[in-house]
Amino acid sequence: MTSAIGILGGGQLGRMLTLEAKRMGYRVVVLEPLTNSPAGQIADEQIVAAYADLRFIGELGARTDVVTYEFENIPLAAIEALEADRRLVRPSGGVLRITQERLLEKQFVRECGIATVDYAAVGTHGDLGDAIAEISLPGVLKTTMGGYDGKGQWLIRGAADADAAFGAAKGRPLIYEAFSPFDKELSIICARNAAGEVVTYPVAENEHDGGVLATTIVPARIAPAIADEVRRAAETIAAGLDIVGAFAIEFFLAGEHLLVNEIAPRVHNTGHYSLDAATISQYEMHVRAICDLPLVPPRMLVPAVVMVNILGGGSGDQLGGVNELLRDPDVSLHMYGKAHAALRRKMGHFTVLGSDADDALRKAELGRRKLHWIDNRAVSRA
Repeated sequence: MTSAIGILGGGQLGRMLTLEAKRMGYRVVVLEPLTNSPAGQIADEQIVAAYADLRFIGELGARTDVVTYEFENIPLAAIEALEADRRLVRPSGGVLRITQERLLEKQFVRECGIATVDYAAVGTHGDLGDAIAEISLPGVLKTTMGGYDGKGQWLIRGAADADAAFGAAKGRPLIYEAFSPFDKELSIICARNAAGEVVTYPVAENEHDGGVLATTIVPARIAPAIADEVRRAAETIAAGLDIVGAFAIEFFLAGEHLLVNEIAPRVHNTGHYSLDAATISQYEMHVRAICDLPLVPPRMLVPAVVMVNILGGGSGDQLGGVNELLRDPDVSLHMYGKAHAALRRKMGHFTVLGSDADDALRKAELGRRKLHWIDNRAVSRA
């Protein structure tokens, strides 16, 4: 029987996962290199160590019954070491190996019979030229490992862009992808347990600001047939990966044509809304999946919900306008316990419940305008 859960990563996803796990009676141990991490602030213990430090990785496994992770950019060797020591890791190292490497991920998705953008591996400058000639311009050059929120990615419109991007990559393995104009970015949260039970959440519609997720609208404003296709793809991918846990898939929708963009083998930013608007949050569903508890389909409690990310402004660490925001009874605020609001850093989010998407979006925009960052140093000098 599972009584203690280990989490690799101490960010906001780990924080919300910890809150749900502790509500359900589990002990939580977090491993994170930074002290006073968002998850570590509320976990039973935080092991302060690097993800590559196998001694402390082993300690995490020894102190817990199952280990999971809140982001995929962790050394695969850490997961493999735990599994070699016969520790239970969910999702497994096999899942992480595929989903943290963009070439393997796209190959896997296509083997599932699901479409992706055209792509090519790039190891040399000559490879990049060949990829551009084959796939055409514009395109996107990405590192095959790491990168998030638009980092490790370069839009290529011509030879000058290609030269600059290849140099900026500094020898890292790369993938060149066709630039796909799309009408909407969609995502779905799916969960699967070891018994093969699979549940999905409503399809979400996402809007970005400078490569960082800004707004999620649930349910997505799409035709029912498209939503059904997204759900079928998620169920196919879940079975193909043999994944245990909650995970997310992002799609591009162009007209009626769906393309898988990427798989995140963990709880996801686009599922935050489920804490306030669903009978079972994605975080509880992840705990259920990795702890061999039943998975039951989540029900939405409202017709529509919008999630708004609160991003750092780069100056000022105190969030102003909170009192005004919370005068709306349909708004819930979640802050992540981060001390410094660096530019575009995810500091928190708020959700807005609505009678329909337009109603929720209208109230979300009003709420966004009420928030601002205050520089306490400037205030104290005045």
